[in-house]
Amino acid sequence: MSKQLRELTPDEAAALIEPVDKLGIGLGPSQPPAFLTALGARDDFTDLTISGALLTAFSEVFKKPGVKFKSGFLGPLERWLRDEGAKIEFIPADFRRFAPLLADEHPRVMGVAAAPPDDQGWCSLSLHAGGTVAELHAAGADPDRLLIVEVSDKFPRTYGLGGEQNHALHIGEIDVLVRAESEPIAVPVAEISSADRAIAEHCTPFIPDGATLQTGIGSLPLAIAQHLAEGPGGDYGIHTEMFNDGLMQLHEAGKIANSKGLYDGVSVCTFAIGSRELYDWMHENRKLVFLPVELVNDPHEIAKNRDLVTINGALSVDIHGQVVADTLGGRQFSGIGGAEDFVSGPAYARGGRALVCMHSTATVDGQLINRIVAEHPAGAVITTPRHQIDVVVTEFGAAELEGLTVRERGLALAEIAHPDFRDGIRAAAEHA
Repeated sequence: MSKQLRELTPDEAAALIEPVDKLGIGLGPSQPPAFLTALGARDDFTDLTISGALLTAFSEVFKKPGVKFKSGFLGPLERWLRDEGAKIEFIPADFRRFAPLLADEHPRVMGVAAAPPDDQGWCSLSLHAGGTVAELHAAGADPDRLLIVEVSDKFPRTYGLGGEQNHALHIGEIDVLVRAESEPIAVPVAEISSADRAIAEHCTPFIPDGATLQTGIGSLPLAIAQHLAEGPGGDYGIHTEMFNDGLMQLHEAGKIANSKGLYDGVSVCTFAIGSRELYDWMHENRKLVFLPVELVNDPHEIAKNRDLVTINGALSVDIHGQVVADTLGGRQFSGIGGAEDFVSGPAYARGGRALVCMHSTATVDGQLINRIVAEHPAGAVITTPRHQIDVVVTEFGAAELEGLTVRERGLALAEIAHPDFRDGIRAAAEHA
């Protein structure tokens, strides 16, 4: 049975939130900016819990007394708010677990950003399928819950596979429609360094023609995509958690065939963050489909893709092959996301490879810091365990670690470490 749709202003929609309430907003580009801004004008919250991840829509609401934000992935906004004293709490969970965790949280209100209704009343979920789709539909079907959808023509209309994976909400299930001029966050195309280019070159031998690719965000994935776009190879497929500008460049270079063995003919993702050019390219583009994270990030589904090569980043790795990717000094910096799924997925795949890419050093307060270490410091939080690791790539080369002893791993990692630190890593490896 259809609900009675109400078209409200952002302020009117924000007034529907109770002083004691639960609100779910999803990850990054799914967050409704005008609605959240309107919430920030209120001062009467006594116990409002907001669940989401990777804030891209800033609002004063997150700084209000009586408001707590439970995040599954910290971004720059969460870190800044935390440092300003806001109640930001991290939930250790990979992206694939967001959906069941949100269902357990059972927020009374679900809010989401979407494209405006088409001529049949469907609001495309635009840049995010992620872990909220099931709970959006559940809130829309429950008379005791509230589904608030903020629409703007600045959000591209994108598609799913149809049927149960339609990647859209119908106006018949929406409680409140908010029309706004909001824009999704536009991230400038990252500047590529010489180290990024060197890493891209070292990755190339692991990426055969016809490989299915997964990449993340930042200058490294962009460098690798550009290197492939300019190189002689091709016929690649895309099955990735996040779609970015580099993957668009591969499409535009004619390098994508998507003969993957799973979801053939289309590139698959669960959310997108990038430039305005990327969002315009995505608008009504049938070469790309958005699917919920529980499908995209399922390691056994990932493994069905042909010649799968996954490319993820890290902050540091030790001689055992343990990877730290989401904490700094034991303090939460980002999140687990899909890293584990896309590191483990290739292990199930015929011809699959998992590349962990990083610069060999970082400069902190003017001092050169080694990122390939004999051992992680006390209190370090491991993201990827040693038994999952396959290949580590730096600007100095690639170390294939799977099947090696700890001593052999340490010696292999020493060869791709910064020259200033190699002797120390070799010495530690010999005593491992």
